[in-house]
Amino acid sequence: MSDVINSDLINVSLFKTKLVEPESNGRACYTHYAQSSENNRKVFKKEAVKFVKKTLQNQNYIQTEITNVVAEDALQYSLFDNSKEVPFPKPENPDFEFIDLFAGIGGFRISGQDVNGECVFSSEWDEPAKNTYFNNFGKIPFGDITKEETKKFIPHGFDVLCGGFPCQPFSNAGHRKGFEDTRGTLFFDVADILDRNIKNGTPIKVVFLENVKGLKNHDKGNTLKTIINVLKELGYETSYEILNSKNFGLPQNRERIFIVASLIENKKTFRFPYGIDENNDVIFDKENLNKAKKTQINDILESYPEEKYTISDKLYAGHIRRKKEHLEKGNGFGFSLFHRDSTHTNTISARYYKDGSEILISQEGKNPRKLTPREAANLQGYDKKFIIHSSNVQAYKQFGNSVSVPVIRTIFNEIKRQLL
Repeated sequence: MSDVINSDLINVSLFKTKLVEPESNGRACYTHYAQSSENNRKVFKKEAVKFVKKTLQNQNYIQTEITNVVAEDALQYSLFDNSKEVPFPKPENPDFEFIDLFAGIGGFRISGQDVNGECVFSSEWDEPAKNTYFNNFGKIPFGDITKEETKKFIPHGFDVLCGGFPCQPFSNAGHRKGFEDTRGTLFFDVADILDRNIKNGTPIKVVFLENVKGLKNHDKGNTLKTIINVLKELGYETSYEILNSKNFGLPQNRERIFIVASLIENKKTFRFPYGIDENNDVIFDKENLNKAKKTQINDILESYPEEKYTISDKLYAGHIRRKKEHLEKGNGFGFSLFHRDSTHTNTISARYYKDGSEILISQEGKNPRKLTPREAANLQGYDKKFIIHSSNVQAYKQFGNSVSVPVIRTIFNEIKRQLL
């Protein structure tokens, strides 16, 4: 450590607190810089130095004048880098690089790292999700990906662009069916990033996207057609498939559409995995899904959940009444009750925190209960060491919005094997 500034004088706890406060891109630049290779650091350095300087200046008991040189010295020696302390540090010798858009709490990132990929940029607008992401990866995601002030920090020369973008209507879908049709949507920003890299001479090799099952038929299929046409316009061959989490070793009936596109010039067509078997070998034929890994809800449940997760008499009575009303109207809406030996639950959603109605666990001799936040994490395939948000409301929202990790990991591994 240089003698420009005495590291013993630095209140590291204060610095870490500041990292999770809402702020400009400075905190994202700092944490990205701290974990980046020498090649990518130059993208983040200027703003990272500003952030370190401001943080040090706020510690009034430091006698040293905080100049740019002092701030850069602290940055250079990774004075505040906690990336080695987090549950999911980046791999030491990665095989490929990817960026994590619409990152949420990091389902894509965990999966990419599991197959020895390094995340070189992440973005997410939701502050509680950013905090969870930071606690697990030591990196603060950048904010709104639609803004130029965010896009300018995306490095060039990475291999895979990935993310679960929201399903949005295209104003002109069914007309030109091209790049301009997607303007004003978040897919436009995905396409814009691809286009910029092509123009910079560093085309991204693979695009890996996730969305709700309904995207396939959204706007009579025009939304998906437009996405495929835009990717083709940019030089990508696209494959897509609807996959179910219950075929990847999770007891959850969760169908999502996955899109994988690779450069046409590479002349490679992606073959989707449909599930994994008991030996964790990939199933490539739908006809063999009867061999998919079997799980039960009991596999993800905690042994001694707190009593607070048992729903009240009032809430349970309300669930029963509403279900009866729905049945009388001839529809199937209402709460869903599952036993420990059931093979799968319904899809957990971001609204689960409200009343738990889509997944209630039966209990002998008392009212059913909600899943605990840790069980929600288990249901989505997150590792036991994953740090869950301290607010149960936020935790349920985050896992409901998340991807299922084993599905993403399996696809990521096949992308690495087939396309990179």
